[in-house]
Amino acid sequence: MSPSTRDIRDIFDRIAPVYDRLNDWLSLGQHRIWKRMAVKWARPQPGDRALDLCCGSGDLALMLADAVGPRGSTIGADFAPQQLAIAAERAARAQLSISWVQADALALPFADNSFDCATVGYGLRNVVDLPQCLGELRRVLKPGGTLAALDFHRPDSAIARQFQQWYLDRLVVPTAEQIGLTEEYAYIAPSLERFPVGSEQVGLARAAGFANPKHYPIAGGMMGVLVAS
Repeated sequence: MSPSTRDIRDIFDRIAPVYDRLNDWLSLGQHRIWKRMAVKWARPQPGDRALDLCCGSGDLALMLADAVGPRGSTIGADFAPQQLAIAAERAARAQLSISWVQADALALPFADNSFDCATVGYGLRNVVDLPQCLGELRRVLKPGGTLAALDFHRPDSAIARQFQQWYLDRLVVPTAEQIGLTEEYAYIAPSLERFPVGSEQVGLARAAGFANPKHYPIAGGMMGVLVAS
């Protein structure tokens, strides 16, 4: 049975205090490079209005705010209040002006054509209705606005899939066990199995109204970025 929105929100609230530290350790810091790639693909320009959906602790929102500058504006939206609280603290320390909004990715509280660009970092895989979420992103983006969504993927290569499973079984889950978050991190493998592959994401984005979606595999296909405008 797939988890509900409330189940997933509770997971991200519980892992909020250790989320950044674990991401840095488990990816050897590489997740920050992948996030910078996603932000670059979103094409934020000075003065733009930018959205980071499923913003978590705020990594991509901070990058977007830096890119759009003081003449622009950035909103970070997430359904997990504990993640938003940490994101707000980080933005205050960085002296960046970002609005933080608790929101449902399937019913965004923003008007049509509100944003010049949008990012999603490791969020599409966790929404309970991916077509609905993509439709909402298309609705709130201005005509010609660009979405860049970064996430884990099951790679096409059998060797890469074996390595990914070894990584999850031997590094991620044992590390989570040590800090008492086994259940919270064990969800990653089944979420990967449910998540559409890149070509399927392109089809879903096109059905949601994006005219020119493309999917770019990175990290040997274990990660990927859906870019759509």
